[in-house]
Amino acid sequence: MSTFDSTKTSLESLLKEICDGRIQLPDFQRGWVWDDDHIRDLLVSIARSFPVGAIMLLETGGPVRFQTRPVEGLEKIVPTEHAPEKLILDGQQRLTTLTQALALAAPVETRTGQGKKIKRHYYFNIRQALSMPQDLSSAVIGVDENRQIRSNFGRDIELDLSTREKECQELYFPCDQTMNSDEWEETLHRVAPEYFELYMGFRRSVLKSFREYQIPVIQLHKETTKEAVCLVFEKVNTGGVQLSVFELITASYAAEGYNLRDDWYGSDIRKVDSRREGLVAEPLLSEIQATEFLQGVTLLHTFERKKSDSSSGRTGKEVRPVSAKRGDVLELPLNAWLTWADKLEAGFRLAARFLRKESFYSSRELPYSTQIVPLAAVLTHLGEKWLEPRIYDKLTRWFWCGVLGELYGGAVETRIANDFEQLLEWIKKDDQEPRTVYDASFQPGRFDTLRSRLSAAYKGINVLVLREGARDWLWKASIHELDVDEVKLDIHHIFPRNWCRKRGIPMGSYDSILNKTPLSYKANRKIGGEAPSAYLPKIQSEKHLQLSDQQMDALLESHALNPALLRADDYEAFIADRRRRLSALVSKAMGKPVSQIGESEVYEEAE
Repeated sequence: MSTFDSTKTSLESLLKEICDGRIQLPDFQRGWVWDDDHIRDLLVSIARSFPVGAIMLLETGGPVRFQTRPVEGLEKIVPTEHAPEKLILDGQQRLTTLTQALALAAPVETRTGQGKKIKRHYYFNIRQALSMPQDLSSAVIGVDENRQIRSNFGRDIELDLSTREKECQELYFPCDQTMNSDEWEETLHRVAPEYFELYMGFRRSVLKSFREYQIPVIQLHKETTKEAVCLVFEKVNTGGVQLSVFELITASYAAEGYNLRDDWYGSDIRKVDSRREGLVAEPLLSEIQATEFLQGVTLLHTFERKKSDSSSGRTGKEVRPVSAKRGDVLELPLNAWLTWADKLEAGFRLAARFLRKESFYSSRELPYSTQIVPLAAVLTHLGEKWLEPRIYDKLTRWFWCGVLGELYGGAVETRIANDFEQLLEWIKKDDQEPRTVYDASFQPGRFDTLRSRLSAAYKGINVLVLREGARDWLWKASIHELDVDEVKLDIHHIFPRNWCRKRGIPMGSYDSILNKTPLSYKANRKIGGEAPSAYLPKIQSEKHLQLSDQQMDALLESHALNPALLRADDYEAFIADRRRRLSALVSKAMGKPVSQIGESEVYEEAE
């Protein structure tokens, strides 16, 4: 069955429907942004009967309801309670421009090409339009809100069109009279009848183009789903800004009298606190987006829906699944948000507590924000029970399998839903291991390719080292106890880069995570470009340290490395040993062995 019709509609009819409020904008549409140059170009294109592209409309009256608003410039003309028959999905900029320039007597509030705000009335210079029909761009002018053009810093009037009589005497035709010029023609016949024949030539060549102009229209049927509306809008919208799920749901809830934007962002006018501010006050939740929060609510809602379907006797495909997919988020009913939003917010706070227990302290350390969504939803269900050792162990194993198995990159809506449901089931039954735990694997060769701190596994392994109690080599504190800004913590090379280059060690080797560890900026400066056998004694002899070899070795071992191999400058043996040590940390976190041919001791150490 077709989801749309395509036809042509006269510009005159479209403008009338817009001014009557029968065609309006859905609330998720951005504002009108065209500048003076774009406006004049569009007027010239229609005057010359050039195509200006199709527009897309959506019939109202179907199951999808949005908050609506009149086209800009009509806010005080169209009653707010006026229900539109169609909504503009594509063509807002063009239709708003034509409405303001052709159908309204008020000046068009636009801007120059440089962004300066201006008010303009648009005119055709009749003489120039007739003498140069192939160059109408020079015939279209804009005058100020007083219908004048001034120079010399506003002191001199170069063109005055402030009355209808002056327009006729100067032979400048106002664009807001284009569709119905009766009044203007009567004035012209009265004050300058000698120009009437000249004007009629302009009417036949230019005004006729506007009055007979047909615009291609694609009209979506009212049965179109919300997901389809969202996808279509993104495909055809020429503004270049993607429409978010949050914006679409906001427009939908507004039609039911609920302001989701105020709920999420707060409102000083309505004295509404911001849910987002409450979350981002927790450092580990500072990057949580509205769309991710909506995914969490959708998980909780569809989980309850599935239980309801099953208890009502539905079977097979009749039972609607747990989901975090875009389409299901878009169909989230308002009552689901009202039921779960506060509970999920508490669940996100529990998720932050879980992450701190796993030694994450800032959002930049988090491998994935997407993995927090199912975690928060699960904790919403569990409440404080998540701290029970049996449950906590399962949560940590699932979390680290997702991180170190790098399973939460890219499109993960299906994994989010499966993990949420399977985690809750695993907590009930020990033999129901989630797919993420089952799927996760870590190959030791991955260490060699982990060079970017943006990688999830890179971040995860760094935190595994830190939570074992890694201490800085210059400051008498663990890395986590140091002030990140004050001491400028970063991940630095253990065998210095210059030292490695001089010995022909490949960059792919010395730049990997096997040769890096978190250190303060000052500790890294002490390392410089020297061999470990040279820089370690310098560090130990620092006045505020005065460390023995045994004390320094203890600091080094806290970073999961072998002090003896480091002091011997044995790069190859050091890298092989560190691969085993980091493999043991990874294996312990994931609860499964790291595959390593010929390195069976890894399994023993991990056990």
